[in-house]
Amino acid sequence: MSLATHPAPVVDNWNRPFWQACRERRLILQRCKVTGKCFFPPAPVSPFTGRPEWAWIDASGGGELWSFVVFHQKYFDGMADELPYPVAMVKLDEGPYLLTNLDGISAAEAKIGMRLTVRFPGGPGDFLLPQFGPEG
Repeated sequence: MSLATHPAPVVDNWNRPFWQACRERRLILQRCKVTGKCFFPPAPVSPFTGRPEWAWIDASGGGELWSFVVFHQKYFDGMADELPYPVAMVKLDEGPYLLTNLDGISAAEAKIGMRLTVRFPGGPGDFLLPQFGPEG
């Protein structure tokens, strides 16, 4: 498997700080200044208030496997050699859900509710893609 062949994320004004932090092997989230709740994906306004009152925070990098599915069909040419592969929904400790891939664990080993931690094993071009593997 080579993360260098994965599709590159589309960067915009709102998610640029997120991808820059990933390059530094940090996971960041936006937190609403009114409610104190974190949200993802990055957005210009808080989904809780509809107002642009938020700040970036460093996330813990921990979470739990909330759900996953195993892709058997090729959706991206750069991932064809990885079929079949799991795509996971991780519920971050801060609250938001992150759609990602698993690192260091197979679909057969994945268990709903298991503790996971963020990893940055590589990615296409200048990107480091956040992936999640078993805690510890």
